[in-house]
Amino acid sequence: MPSNLLAGPHLWILLIVILLLFGAAKLPALAKSMGQSARIFKGEMKAMKDDDSPAATTESTAAPADTTGVQQATAAPADPAKPGATDAS
Repeated sequence: MPSNLLAGPHLWILLIVILLLFGAAKLPALAKSMGQSARIFKGEMKAMKDDDSPAATTESTAAPADTTGVQQATAAPADPAKPGATDAS
């Protein structure tokens, strides 16, 4: 079994066959379309990761918002009509 299949003359023969099959004019267009496809795929993968991460952050930010509402309710000013409250007037 050959260990270096894409080295030396094998690589040159492969490049010549590809050039003959596709033609010199079509190779740049083929490379451009493959690059665009790879860019689109990469963007979609990033969008999928971004869709997953906001769901986790909204759950973590919802808990502190609830606790601040409780803190505000417990920190209400004292009623002056109750005994023990000081009257500022």
